Amino acid sequence: MASKYGRKASEKVEKAMLELKAGTLKSGSSGKKVTSRKQAIAIGLSEARRAGGKVPPPKKASSKKSATGRKTTTKKSPARRSIVRSTRKSSSKK
Repeated sequence: MASKYGRKASEKVEKAMLELKAGTLKSGSSGKKVTSRKQAIAIGLSEARRAGGKVPPPKKASSKKSATGRKTTTKKSPARRSIVRSTRKSSSKK
């Protein structure tokens, strides 16, 4: 079975990892220093794609949505929620 990634991809990822370890790897538009190993690999694969290497297309970003179609968020604890409600009710009666 054929490999998923070509030689150019491994070379670019290796170069990105060396830059990460040296502390010279910067992200695209913002120019911030990259500290994540996963981000360094993603940058290397992206450069390999631009250079025409054998690399599968990037995964599409997806947001988690509930059945209602809204994005899911973390739920607050019941005690915290009751405090917020009680302060709102008291302030609206004035």
